[in-house]
Parts: sequence; C-alpha cells; structure tokens
Amino acid sequence: MFVLGVDPGVSRCGFAAVERRGSANRAVALGVLTTSTDHPLPARLAALQADLRALIAEVEPAVVALERVLFSANTRTAMSVGQASGLAMAEAAAAGCHVVEYSPNQVKDAVCGYGAADKAQVGQMVQRLLGLPSVPKPADAADAAAVALCHLAHAPFAGAVEASR
Repeated sequence: MFVLGVDPGVSRCGFAAVERRGSANRAVALGVLTTSTDHPLPARLAALQADLRALIAEVEPAVVALERVLFSANTRTAMSVGQASGLAMAEAAAAGCHVVEYSPNQVKDAVCGYGAADKAQVGQMVQRLLGLPSVPKPADAADAAAVALCHLAHAPFAGAVEASR
C-alpha cells in the first residue's frame, strides 16, 4: 500500500509518501511545500494547490491521509490549516485517491503509543519506524510521515470492518 500523509498548512504543508511492503515501511518522499508570506493569501493558496496537484501526480498514492483540523485558541491558524486541508482533500479526490482524516491524538497514539506525545517523541518514532538516519526536519515533514504511518496502522483493521458489513 502506498500512502501520502499530509500535515496541512498554508505557510508549510508537510508531506510524506510512505510505502508498505509486507511488514516494512519506507519513506519514498518526505518534505514540506512552502508558500511565501509576502504574497496575498489567494496567490499562496493557488501555489499550494498547484504543488499538491503535482505531488499527487508524481507519487500516485492510493490513499491520502490528513491530520484532521481541530479548533484551537488561534482561530486564524485554524482557518488557514482548514483551507490547506480542503485543497489537499479536493486534489486527492480529483486524482481518484481515497481520502482519510485522523485526529492528532489518533496519529500520536498510532505512532508513539501515547495520544499526548510531544513533537520530539513523534519525530523520534517516525525516524525509528521508517529507518531514517535522523529525525525528519522540519517537524511538519515528520508529522506528515506520522499521519501516513497512522493510516498504515489502521488500514488492516478498517478493511476487516468494511469486509464484515
């Protein structure tokens, strides 16, 4: 199974293409899409949309997994994350990918075994689970990899539940 994990954001949108072969996971692509804060928001969203479209076309994932947007104290941040998330979902759906969302606590629990793990713990577990030489930087890339790994952990169970219906 090939999954594209996305940690949505307008300024920094983390991505990680993770492939599972047997019981082994490997990162095929890992990084961050960025937009310039010097440009107006509509231009930044258009640039992010084009980058997401190109990324999805390049890596051709079966599934795009995103970290679900939760409300926070900073409404402005939540709005921009929601906009980036919407773009990623729309581009994934348009490309024929299955789209799933996971809460931050689900991601941390799947990767670290603890839903309240901090960013450093998530980064270290992503490094270990993917056999990387170092913790992915910036944290947005590590978070995207964690989302992909979360889906890979949940997919067998979700498939079994769906098959039983």
